[in-house]
Amino acid sequence: MEQLVTALRAIGEPTRLRILSLLSRGELTVSELVSVLGQSQPRVSRHIKLLASAGIIERLPEGTWVFYRLADHGRGQKIAQSVISLFDDTDRVMARDLERLEAVKHARTNAANAYFAEVAKDWAHIRSLHLSENSVEAALREAAGKQRFKSMLDIGTGTGRMLEVFGQHTERALGIDLSHEMLNLARLNIEKAGLENCSVRHSDLYNLPFEDDKFDLVCIHQVLHYLDEPRTALREAVRVMAPGGLITIVDFAPHQLEFLREQHAHRRLGFTDAEMENWMQMSGLKNITHRALRPDIQDASANHLTVKIWTGERHSTTATAEARA
Repeated sequence: MEQLVTALRAIGEPTRLRILSLLSRGELTVSELVSVLGQSQPRVSRHIKLLASAGIIERLPEGTWVFYRLADHGRGQKIAQSVISLFDDTDRVMARDLERLEAVKHARTNAANAYFAEVAKDWAHIRSLHLSENSVEAALREAAGKQRFKSMLDIGTGTGRMLEVFGQHTERALGIDLSHEMLNLARLNIEKAGLENCSVRHSDLYNLPFEDDKFDLVCIHQVLHYLDEPRTALREAVRVMAPGGLITIVDFAPHQLEFLREQHAHRRLGFTDAEMENWMQMSGLKNITHRALRPDIQDASANHLTVKIWTGERHSTTATAEARA
C-alpha cells in the first residue's frame, strides 16, 4: 500500500504527467526533455528523480549521456500504463509537447543521417563484395527457427537491423553498442518499425552489464572481425545466455582482402569453421551448426566474400561453468 501511494504521489503533478506522456513515445535525455518542457534542467531533473525513485521510469546511463524510459516491469509499469491510457493527446499542453518532441526527434534524425552518410559508402563497398543482406537475413531467420523468444540480446547492434529482423519474434529485445551515433540511428530505426518491445543501450561487449543466464537468443552480427579478442567476447556472450538458449554468429569466411584491414578497421580477415567451433565448444555451446553463403560469382577474377552463419545452443549452467573453467 505504501509503495502504491508513493507511486501515485510521484505521478500526481502536471509536469510529471507530461514527462510520462513524452517517455511513452520513446527514450529521451534530460536535455531533450528540457527542450520540450521549456523548464530549467534542475527542475526537470528533480521531477525525473522522483519518478525514478518511485519505479515509474528507468535511468539508462550511456557514457556521458543518460537516457530515461518508462519502467518495463513491476508495479511501476502497470501504474504508468494505466495513467497513460487516460491521456488526451488533444489537450492543449500535451499537444504542444508532442509538437516540440517531433522537432527534437527531427534534429536527432538529421544528426544520425549525417553520420550515416559519412560511413555509408564504406558499408556499400563491403556489401557489394558479398551476398545481399536480404539473403543473409532470410538464412538467419531459418537458422533461428519458428520459435518465439522471451528475450534477445543483439551485441554490436549498429543500426539495429537485427532487432528489426527478430523483434516481432521476441517478447523483449535489447541491442548494445559503444557508438553513440549508431545507437541514435538504431533508436530511430526501431521507432520507425514500431517495435515498442525493442530498445538499445551503451555497453561494452567484453563486460556486459547483465546477470548470468538472462537471454534465450543472442546475436553477434558482423562484429567479431573488428575485435582484438573475439574469443573473449564470445565467452562473455555465452555467459548471459539462458541454458538451452540460441546464439547466432554472422561473419566472414577467411579471405585475403587486406584493404578491409587497412581501410575499414577489420582486425581479422575472417574465421575458419574449426576455429569458431572450437571457441563455441570451449565457451559451453552444443549442437553447433555452420552454413556458408556464397555470392553469385560472375567475374572469376573479382574479390568476393563468403558470409558464414554459426549457431549453437547453450549447455546447462553446470556444463557451461565447467567449460569456462
